[in-house]
Amino acid sequence: MTVPALFRGLFDDAAVFPPGDLPLAEAVPAHRGHRSAWYADAVGPFLCGAGRAGELAALATQGLRVGLVLPGGSDRPGPVPLHGLDVVGVELVGTEVPAGLPEGVTVSLELPRDELLVKRLDRLAGTPHRAKFRTGGLTADAFPTEAELAALLTACAERGVPYKCTAGLHNALRHTDPVTGFEHHGFLNVLLAAADPSRAAEALAERSDPVVAAAVSALTDTQVATARASFTAFGTCSIAEPLADLAELGLLHQENR
Repeated sequence: MTVPALFRGLFDDAAVFPPGDLPLAEAVPAHRGHRSAWYADAVGPFLCGAGRAGELAALATQGLRVGLVLPGGSDRPGPVPLHGLDVVGVELVGTEVPAGLPEGVTVSLELPRDELLVKRLDRLAGTPHRAKFRTGGLTADAFPTEAELAALLTACAERGVPYKCTAGLHNALRHTDPVTGFEHHGFLNVLLAAADPSRAAEALAERSDPVVAAAVSALTDTQVATARASFTAFGTCSIAEPLADLAELGLLHQENR
């Protein structure tokens, strides 16, 4: 087993989104490289804005699993432009699911951080859809606090609602960005919080490399399954950075093959 179950399909490839902004003509071959590398099992679908689906389809996309990100601002989303792509996921802001999607397409609904969020989670409970949480951005207030994110993840666990995350999460551990001063969550912290929601706030606050690495290594198969049933993936404009963090922590190595 090259990639442990905890990390399989965890990193959705968002290379064409900020701050990466890689041109499609470069991002698609790079994604194919990820999909043929020894760590391929860790890489999720290629994320692309729905407005660029036609441009993406014009490239050699055979065998490319695609997640389309729809623009926000519409309470009633229209048909999704599939353009013959192998669309495995659709992401959008709001609570309404687009009609006419092929069977098996995963829908991720980005929920606003407001007083109605818990009610929106109630609506998602029991559906095949998942929530999407923004865990960072270009301003400090785009990053939810430890307490806020812990409350969200716990609410999802209580309702059996899976979720993915986006923005600001491509490093393994919680840290303070030395340039911006923003407090970033770590994807390993989120995994530990998902594995044991009763200790979510504690898990999200931990900054020690050895402590987090030991806690991740100690997860049982049942805890790993629990974590990934809840925290399904996150979008990252860099596949290399999270892999490098895991390697540095001794949690993922090519020689594990």
